[in-house]
Amino acid sequence: MNTEQRNFLSTCTEQYKADLKGNILPFWMKFGYDRRHGGVYTCVDRDGTLMDTTKSVWFQGRFGYIMSKASQLPGADPEWIAAAKSAIDFIEKYCIDADGHMFFTVTEDGRPIQKRRYVFSECFAAMAMAQYALAASDPVYADKSVAMFKNILRMLNTPGFLPPKTLVPGRGHSITMMLINVGQVVRQVSQDPVIEERMDQSISELARYFMHPEFKTILESVGPEGEFMDTCAGRTINPGHCIETGWFILDVARRRGWDKQLVEMGTTIIDWAWAWGWDEQYGGMINFRDCRNFPPQDYSQDMKFWWPQCEAIIAALYAYKATGDEKYLDMHRKSHEYAYSHLRDTEYGEWYGYLHRDGTVAQPAKGNLFKGPFHIPRMMMVASELCDEIL
Repeated sequence: MNTEQRNFLSTCTEQYKADLKGNILPFWMKFGYDRRHGGVYTCVDRDGTLMDTTKSVWFQGRFGYIMSKASQLPGADPEWIAAAKSAIDFIEKYCIDADGHMFFTVTEDGRPIQKRRYVFSECFAAMAMAQYALAASDPVYADKSVAMFKNILRMLNTPGFLPPKTLVPGRGHSITMMLINVGQVVRQVSQDPVIEERMDQSISELARYFMHPEFKTILESVGPEGEFMDTCAGRTINPGHCIETGWFILDVARRRGWDKQLVEMGTTIIDWAWAWGWDEQYGGMINFRDCRNFPPQDYSQDMKFWWPQCEAIIAALYAYKATGDEKYLDMHRKSHEYAYSHLRDTEYGEWYGYLHRDGTVAQPAKGNLFKGPFHIPRMMMVASELCDEIL
């Protein structure tokens, strides 16, 4: 790494830290944090105006996780840990149905609105409880996080408990990769062997079923034994999910002393995702591709969402740290410069979430049921840590 590259990483890490503490977290503490009912609102307009009081249950866990993690940083605002606890309290009081399956949305005061067949609400709740246990040195929440993790496995492994997405048998990439990240967070506070076993299972399933070298990609949906399904859904590539999976695997590899097999697997997935996802004409990671290059079916197929840009920044830094290959420094620079030149709102703060392919803003709201204080602040914390380690 030359002097210019070192200087760039040094600038980046300071930018991540300053933007996190001076922009992103203050925005959500001002406009999102619900001091009356607890938890967080996320449906806010460009200037922070509340558009909808419906609460995303995903984001109660995500907010709890982010604020817990941020509370451990030097110079943290003392209110951040209280905000994290508020979100977790809201989850425990209002967001878990009698069958143990959590809701997807609730009213601002916790009345149920919708349940979905997924267990992502539970995933983010488990992460929040584990990170809070670590931040607050509270073993009660360590136990709760493990119990939530095991509840996720119970629901996934109980036939008929979660309605299938389609009547055609198959496997989905999202939950498989997600459980690696959840496991990494929960295992910070527990050595229960179930956690490591499930992470190993996910990694094995990714290699066996979802990685398709003939297309040089991970597919989002496959048959029960990893069979390629030659349909619009079966051909779908989500480059953001793929590159995120890559750094999840490298995160495990690092903890295991840079396990060579995992490093090769993680960097291969990142390379594939970059080749499919990076838009050479306009820059940025594109939303969806078709592995046979047919037009993708999803309406947002050529848009640039905020979160794949964040995942590309982290993945590039992880891949460089794992390999020392300078192509990943170039990948990081491109990802960083695209995100910071297109997504930041310098007038009202925070970042835009939705861009057209050419980088123009598609809609300026700062949050909804899916966008809020998670991918951006996580990127800033993880990326600044990686930059500092590399430097």
